[in-house]
Amino acid sequence: MKLLFRYLSNNTIIQVQNKKNMNDIFKALNDPARREILKMLQKQDMTAGDIASQFEMTAPSISHHLDKLKRAGLVTTIKKGQYIHYSINTTIIDDLLNYILTLKK
Repeated sequence: MKLLFRYLSNNTIIQVQNKKNMNDIFKALNDPARREILKMLQKQDMTAGDIASQFEMTAPSISHHLDKLKRAGLVTTIKKGQYIHYSINTTIIDDLLNYILTLKK
């Protein structure tokens, strides 16, 4: 993979592997429902059913939003029995914030 971005600050190295990855992150964050899902996951890990119960949309729509978040690396999953638990991936959020801060300089 081509290295698109590398930033060294306070002994922290941030690497974004390719443009597609960053595009996926920004596309995922562009939708209000996905941003709301991230806020919910910030408080606790949840199953797709738990998340769906907070919205008035179909299960396939929730599944689509969760897939977009997962492909962007913004959420991770762990299978526990028959349920998949979703967690926010704060590492990607930290990387994204550091990248945005470099644009300010």
